[in-house]
Amino acid sequence: MDYIFKPKFFTVLKSGIGNKQLSRDIFSGIVVGIVALPLAIAFAVASGVSPDRGLITAIVAGFLISFLGGSRVQIGGPTGAFIVIVYGILQEYGLNGLMISTIMAGFLLIIFGLLRLGSLLKYFPHPLIVGFTSGIAIVIFSTQIKDALGLSIEKVPAGFIEKWISYIQHLNQINFWALGITLVTIIITVFFKKITTKIPGSFIAILAITAFVQIFNIPVSTIETYFGNIHNSFSFHIPEIHLNQIHNYFVPALTIALLGSIESLLSAVVSDGMIGGRHRSNTELIAQGIANIASPLFGGIPATGAIARTATNVKNGGRTPISGMVHAATLFLIMLFLGRWAKLIPMSVLAGVLIVVSYNMSEWRSFVATVKGSYFDILVLLSTFLLTIFVDLTVAIEIGVVLSALLFMKRMSDIGEKRISNVIDTDLIEDYSALPAGLSVYEISGPLFFASARKYSEVLKEIGLKSKVLIIRMRHVSFIDQTGIHNLKDALDQLNKVNIVVILSGVSKELKDDFNRNKMSQWIKDEMIFDNFSPALNKAKELVEVS
Repeated sequence: MDYIFKPKFFTVLKSGIGNKQLSRDIFSGIVVGIVALPLAIAFAVASGVSPDRGLITAIVAGFLISFLGGSRVQIGGPTGAFIVIVYGILQEYGLNGLMISTIMAGFLLIIFGLLRLGSLLKYFPHPLIVGFTSGIAIVIFSTQIKDALGLSIEKVPAGFIEKWISYIQHLNQINFWALGITLVTIIITVFFKKITTKIPGSFIAILAITAFVQIFNIPVSTIETYFGNIHNSFSFHIPEIHLNQIHNYFVPALTIALLGSIESLLSAVVSDGMIGGRHRSNTELIAQGIANIASPLFGGIPATGAIARTATNVKNGGRTPISGMVHAATLFLIMLFLGRWAKLIPMSVLAGVLIVVSYNMSEWRSFVATVKGSYFDILVLLSTFLLTIFVDLTVAIEIGVVLSALLFMKRMSDIGEKRISNVIDTDLIEDYSALPAGLSVYEISGPLFFASARKYSEVLKEIGLKSKVLIIRMRHVSFIDQTGIHNLKDALDQLNKVNIVVILSGVSKELKDDFNRNKMSQWIKDEMIFDNFSPALNKAKELVEVS
C-alpha cells in the first residue's frame, strides 16, 4: 500500500538495527550535534533573534524531523537560507508575527505532503535553485560586514545597496580587533579540517577566541551586548492570534513553506545519493510541517533539512534516524549545562562563521557552469539571483518558476518547428531480447530537461544497478538543460561507484558540445560516447565478455 505518511524511523525499527550500526549512529549524532552548535547560534543571531532560539529550533525541530521524517539520515534545524526571510518577517511583523507565520507554514507543509506535492517540488529547475541559493549567500555575506569590521552603526539599512553605502560611510570606524578575530575565525573554520574532520573548526574558533577575548578583555561586541543573558531552558508558549489579521501572514508563511520544502527535499535527494537510498518525499514534507508547528511553540524559529549537517551525519557513519535524534539530545545537554556561557561569544566570531557559510552556500561552481550553458538557463539563473538580492526571495522564486515554464514552452515550440534534416542513428533494430546477460539498453525519448530529468535519473539508476554494462540511447534527445546535466551526472556517479560501465549512443553534435561545456568527461569517458547504436553495442558486448 502506498502510504502518504510513513516515517523511516518506524520502518528501520521494524527491520531491526544491529548493535554496531546503533553505536555508529550515536557517535555520528554526537559529532553532528557539536557541528550544529555554532551554526544554530550564528543563524539565530543573524536572523535577529537570541541564540537560545536557534538551539531550541535545532533541538525540537531537529528531533521531530528525524523521528517522523521520510529520510534515514536527514538532519533538521535552522539554516542559512532562512536568515533573510526570518529577519525580514521579524522587522515587519515582530516576534509574535514570526511565530504565527512559522506555524502557518507548518500547516502548509503538511497540506503539501497530503496532496502528494513532494514529487512535484523535486522538479524545480536547477538554475533557479542555484540562482536563489547564490543570491541568499550574497545577502548573508552583506549582513555580516558590520560585525566583521566592528562598525558602530545603530541601524543598518535593509536595502542591499543602501547597506553597502552605509558600510563605506563608516569605514573610518573599523575595529581592528574585530576584523582580526573575523579573519582568524575564517582561517580556523576553513583549515581545521586538515587536522581532524571529527570536530568542526567553527566550534574550536568559538571556544578559543571567546576565551581569548574574556581573558585579555578585548574591546569587541559580544552576544551579551545585543541580547543580554541567554536562557538555558525553554517553555511552551502560544502566540497571540487575531483572526482578522491572519491574512497578513499568508505570504511570509508561504515563503517559509516553499523554501523549507525545496531545501529539505534537496537535502534528502543529496543524502540519497550518498547512501544509495530513497527518501519518502511526502512523509518528509509532513514531518517538516509538524516540526515547524512545534518549534515556535517552544520559542524556536523556522527549520528545514540542513544539507551540510546531513552530509556530516552520513560521513560519520549515520544511517538511521537515531543519529538525528541523538544530535538533538546532544544539543539539549549542551544548552542545559553550557548555554549560559553563550552570551560571551564575540559577534565577530559569528560573522566569520557565517561568511564561511555564505561562501559554501554560494555554489559558485554551479553558477559558473550554468552561465556557460544555454541562453534560457542563464536568463532563469540571473533573474532569480538578482531578484533575490535586490527585491525579495518570494518574488525571485515566483518569477523564476513562471519564467522557467514560459522559456520551456518557447523552447519546445522552437524544436517542433525544426525539420529533421539528418538522422544520425540509422540503426532500426529494436529487439533487445538477444542481448547477452549483464547488458541492458535504455532509451531516453525526448528532451532531457528539468521536468523529466529526475524521473530519467531514477530509472537509469534502477536499470543500471541490475547490469554490468548499460547503453543509454539518446538519438531522440533534442536538448539537455542544466537540470538534465545535473541529474545525468548524479546517475552516472552512482553507477560508477559500483563499477557499472555506461555507454552513450546516438549523441548528436549539439549534445556533445553541451557535454564538453559541462566537463562530462569527469563522469563518462569520450570513448564511451558514440554517434550510432551499432558501434556502441559492439563495444558493450566486448566489455561484457571481458567482465
